[in-house]
Amino acid sequence: MKSSWLSRRALKWVRRSLAVFFIVLAALISAVAFVDANHFRGPLARFIAARTGREIRIDGSLTTHLLSFRPRVIAERVAVGNPQWMPRGPTAQVGRLSLTFELLPLLSHSFVIDRLEMEAATLHFARDADGRANWQTHDPSKRTGNGPPLIHSLYIPKAHVELDDARQHLKFNGTISAQDAPAAAGKQPLRIEGAGDLNARATTFVIDGDPLATVERGQPYHFAFDERSSGSHLSGRGALPRPFDYHALETSFEAQGEDLKDLYFLTGVTLPNTGGYRLSGKLVREGTHFQFSDVVATSGHSDMQGAVAIEISSGRPKLDAELHSQLLRLADVGARAAGRAEPPAAKPLLLPDTALRLTGIRRNDSVVNFRAAVVEAGPVTLHAVAAQVTIDHGVLAVSPLSAALPAGRISGRVKFDATHEVPTADVDLRVADLHLEQFDRKGKGEPPFDGVLQARLTVTGSGRSVHELGSTANGTVTAVLPHGAIRASFAELTGIDVSRALGLMLTKNRKETPVRCGVASFKIHDGTLTEQTLVLDTESVLITGKGDIHLDSEALDLAIRGQPKSWRLVRLRAPVLVRGTLAHPSIGLEARHSLLQAGEAVALGIVLTPLAALLAFVDPGLAKDADCAALMAETKADGSRGSAAAPAH
Repeated sequence: MKSSWLSRRALKWVRRSLAVFFIVLAALISAVAFVDANHFRGPLARFIAARTGREIRIDGSLTTHLLSFRPRVIAERVAVGNPQWMPRGPTAQVGRLSLTFELLPLLSHSFVIDRLEMEAATLHFARDADGRANWQTHDPSKRTGNGPPLIHSLYIPKAHVELDDARQHLKFNGTISAQDAPAAAGKQPLRIEGAGDLNARATTFVIDGDPLATVERGQPYHFAFDERSSGSHLSGRGALPRPFDYHALETSFEAQGEDLKDLYFLTGVTLPNTGGYRLSGKLVREGTHFQFSDVVATSGHSDMQGAVAIEISSGRPKLDAELHSQLLRLADVGARAAGRAEPPAAKPLLLPDTALRLTGIRRNDSVVNFRAAVVEAGPVTLHAVAAQVTIDHGVLAVSPLSAALPAGRISGRVKFDATHEVPTADVDLRVADLHLEQFDRKGKGEPPFDGVLQARLTVTGSGRSVHELGSTANGTVTAVLPHGAIRASFAELTGIDVSRALGLMLTKNRKETPVRCGVASFKIHDGTLTEQTLVLDTESVLITGKGDIHLDSEALDLAIRGQPKSWRLVRLRAPVLVRGTLAHPSIGLEARHSLLQAGEAVALGIVLTPLAALLAFVDPGLAKDADCAALMAETKADGSRGSAAAPAH
């Protein structure tokens, strides 16, 4: 996790808060060796400010002990301002700063701090959205070098730290302590401890490092870290190949907790919501390149493995990832899995209206290759799922996209352009050889439909959420069922006998009506699907439909009629109405027409013979067979025109 954001940041806080002081005190040594240092407080502060581009003040006393093999400088009430690339403000205030140098390395141009003490310190760290920070010792466009001088002993008790990081949307307010034993006590390990609130979440961390007294240039510096926040626990071990140059880093890490997204508060990396999780991996950083390997994540029944590389040299991070999964359950991902879902609305929408997060798409580029053996999406189980996801300067593309069902295939592409204030989407999805009988109604008997479905959806839209994209959609959706069957279980889907209402002949021995051909084609304009062709041709009845589907309100307004192909007694001329919403459809008969026919029958029964009373239920019309080949040819032509207008990538 970038070696743990808090661990790296804690080590960097110590280093960065001291970097400007090293420059100050190096100048003090040569200027005040034989005079009272207090005479030079003002001039020296101005001189150092001019060299560092920061406002420097020494408001307290300045004491030196330079005639020694370990020269010492003590400054009180030291204030350091922000650099020129940041707004005016304080970077640090230190009540008492004490530095002891090793003289021989100093004379040989190898700057070494024998002992550093910083008491009553307050550090104000800030970074803007473009990555400019007040802890940087050089212009952000230039590399900062190999780190500060080596420190062989350190004492910083309870420094108050305030962090406002606009780039990673992090705010920290707490204390950090860093200490090893004095040199006289021997080579004791370094311990850095911190506690406070990170984005209003209680956070604690501990870092244990090698003894500072043993640090040498060219020798790795090893450390271990342990961090806790918001129910997440992150731990690991790492090394700095070049102490204390954070441009080179090697770590391994393990994490576990209640919600993977909470790791953001420890790492600064945005991750999805999950239930209880475990995560492990390795990280190697060299300069601006981060390489994550052996990454393994599990949550619920889901797993994910792979490798991720991040390059930040251009100022626009580029991510390359290879991820694969044996099983990915969508129920294990999201706010609901984490127990943080909002209460359902009174009339929930099928198309979510949550605003899409666009910051990452607009700021980062990426290429992600994803493979999954099995993906469980509610009642649908997909196999051999494969997708390549690319982000290039604000344009996200998923192409190719493919998946298999136990019987059937899905393929297509998706393009999402976030370069405009209102994003746009372009979707082309195909369904091939989809066997309807595989949807078994959760073991309640035979499925209501049988057959092999072919379908295609081509649509464009604009909006800041999936619901807005649907509400502005334009395109076509077409489905073709070359052959199949409607079973008696179709009538069980509602409280009415739909099969009888449509005039279907379900025999006692077969309990199904063969389907000769079915075509459903809708044109989509400004979020409304309008029927162009809706025909289901069976051996006994020709079923047709009319109506609209409104994606803005998700309301259904469809009427379906059956036209028997032979004389039929007890024929109700009442269309089947499909109403309600996409999330909660309802099916019923148009009662007004049914009652009218019943009333006519009663009247005839009074004045005519009983046989004449049945005439009201006779449909004298003879429907012809639907020409499935012609319908499919028409649909194919429509699809070809759609392909020409929106070619697949």
